[in-house]
Amino acid sequence: MTTLSAGLLKQFQEKTFCTAESARLRTPQQAVDFVNERGFIFFWPVKGICMPSLWCGVAGDRPVPDEHDDPGHISWSWKDQMLDKRVWYYGRILRKRNTILSLQTAPYFYALSPNFGEPELEISDQYHAGLIPLEVKLIFEALLENGPLDSLALRREAHLSGPNSNAPFNRALDILQRDFKVMPTAIAEVGTWKYAFVYDLTHRYHPELLEQSRFISENQARDHLVSCYFNSLGAASEKQVQSLFGWTLSETQSSLMRLQEKGFLTGNIEMENEAKEVVCLTSLTK
Repeated sequence: MTTLSAGLLKQFQEKTFCTAESARLRTPQQAVDFVNERGFIFFWPVKGICMPSLWCGVAGDRPVPDEHDDPGHISWSWKDQMLDKRVWYYGRILRKRNTILSLQTAPYFYALSPNFGEPELEISDQYHAGLIPLEVKLIFEALLENGPLDSLALRREAHLSGPNSNAPFNRALDILQRDFKVMPTAIAEVGTWKYAFVYDLTHRYHPELLEQSRFISENQARDHLVSCYFNSLGAASEKQVQSLFGWTLSETQSSLMRLQEKGFLTGNIEMENEAKEVVCLTSLTK
C-alpha cells in the first residue's frame, strides 16, 4: 500500500487553503479569485471539517476570535460587500454552514438540487407530498409575491413573526438555501443591530442557473464537485466526502470510483503516522 507523506499533504493544503503567509488574501478581488480557483469554500472554518475558508485565507490557520477588531474580520466586510455584486454564490449550503461557491461551480450544485425548471409549482408539490414543512412554503410564497425582503419583513409577510416561530423560521431558511430556492443577496440596516440579510428567490436572482444546469447529469455534477474538493484537500477519506456533501454511500463510492478509473484519483492510500486509508490526487503519489 502506498503511503502519503503528512508533510507533503500539509504543504499542499497550505498552498490551496492560502494559509501560508505569502499566499494570504489581501484584497476583495483576491478573495473572488480564490473562490473561482477552489470552486467552493466555507466562509468560516468549521470544526471537524477540513476545507478552505475565506477566514483562513485572510487570517491564516487560526480560530476565529471574539474580538471584533481582529484584522481577520475584514473577511466579514468583504462578504457583505460582495453579496449584491454577483461575483459568487453565497448561502448556507454544505453541512448547513455558510458556503461560498464560484459562479462556474454553482450550476453543478444546482443540478443536484430538487429543482426542475418550475420552482413555483415545485414548492407546492413538495409541500403536498410532505417533503417540506409549511414554513418553507410560506417563506417562498412571501418572496414570490413581494420581491426581495429583509429577514424582519420576510417574517412578517410569511406570518412567522411570533417568538415561537424563531426556530421554524430559521430551519425553513436553512432548507430553502440548501435546496437552492432562496439566497441572501444584500444587507439591510434594520432591527436592533441594524444588520439583516435581504433574501430573494434563487431562480429570480440567478435565472441563468436553470439553463446552465439543465444538461448536467447527476454523475457529472458529483464528479465535478468531488474533483474540486480533492483539488483543494489533496486527500480525503470516503467518509469525509460523503459527510460533506450529504450523499448516499453508493453515490459517493460511485463518484470516487469513476474518478479513479479516469486516473484523477488513486485509492487505497495510507496516511503517514495514521491508521487511516484515504483517496488522494494521483499527482501526489508520483
